[in-house]
Amino acid sequence: MVNLMDVPVAVDEVLDEFFQATAPILESIHPSVIDKGQALRAFVMTGGKRIRPLFVYAGRQCAGDKITMSKTPDAEREALRVCAAIELIQACALVHDDILDRSDTRRGRPTVHRRFEALHRDRGWDGDARHFGDSAAILVGDLALAWADDLFHGALPTAVGAQPGPDRPVPFAATAVWSQMRTEVLAGQFLDVTNEASGDESVTAAEQVMTYKTAAYTVARPLELGATLGGADESLRAELHGIGIDLGIAFQLRDDLLGVFGDPAETGKPSGDDLVAGKRTALLAAGLAQADETGARTLRSGIGRPLADAEIAAVRAVLTESGAVAEMERQIARRRDSGLARIDALDCDEDARAGLRTLAHRITDRTS
Repeated sequence: MVNLMDVPVAVDEVLDEFFQATAPILESIHPSVIDKGQALRAFVMTGGKRIRPLFVYAGRQCAGDKITMSKTPDAEREALRVCAAIELIQACALVHDDILDRSDTRRGRPTVHRRFEALHRDRGWDGDARHFGDSAAILVGDLALAWADDLFHGALPTAVGAQPGPDRPVPFAATAVWSQMRTEVLAGQFLDVTNEASGDESVTAAEQVMTYKTAAYTVARPLELGATLGGADESLRAELHGIGIDLGIAFQLRDDLLGVFGDPAETGKPSGDDLVAGKRTALLAAGLAQADETGARTLRSGIGRPLADAEIAAVRAVLTESGAVAEMERQIARRRDSGLARIDALDCDEDARAGLRTLAHRITDRTS
């Protein structure tokens, strides 16, 4: 059985095999399609913390492999395959998210749509380079989503360990969690762009986005998915889901702070990127609720447009002086501590609890 902290390496091996096996399929269609597959491979394999696979595997460990079937080498392979599949869902979400946010960089490199925009210009093609970049990246994200389902269900080339029509299909209960997770993350994304467009400044709106776009998708459903693969009963799956919501919201609140105050050298994104993108975060909602009239004006004028360094500094000052930053830190601590207390009370192996505690601290006490 793979050690929890070795999961990212094991997942990378599955993904690498998958991309090697699918490359000839793209090449057989048309040479130009290879660029799309290479862009997806580069995006997935260069960077990323593999947080969601870690929580899938942690959920399986919490279940204690309660069904005999789950202790076989095939079951281990199945679990890692599911862990890898969720990384392709993440690739789809991020590639599309970067288009929606008009982001230029991700993990310190050009975003996928900017990569294809540059390719269009370099080759002197006809038409609008930016539109081509967006269009190509949308299709790359769609490919990631389609391949995620292939990987999850085991409909894979033989190089990644399964024949078409696998003899070990994923249990129906796990398929139901997978389906729910996909719906929730897309719904959360839609809520996010709707809030930006409508200018909804409420804490409630920000919390809805956090719950569905991040908390459920990043921690709660992966934990539940892994526990289901391990044969957990309904009570344990529900408790892990609740823990995941606590930790996932703490994760997003930390992300909100990093989106305004983070060091680009560590986050891989420009300083104040969330402000430029116009994201209606819980941090912004708290700032607007707690700042005076002048401060609120500064915040409203500092979102949804390019900002000079002095303007970013002014927004940061309002968020700090109004107490919004301190409030976010309090909420992070409260959610993290709630999650940790619930982990301590779990009816599972101590090693599984210890692994989950480590992950809880990793996602809430971070700088990137």
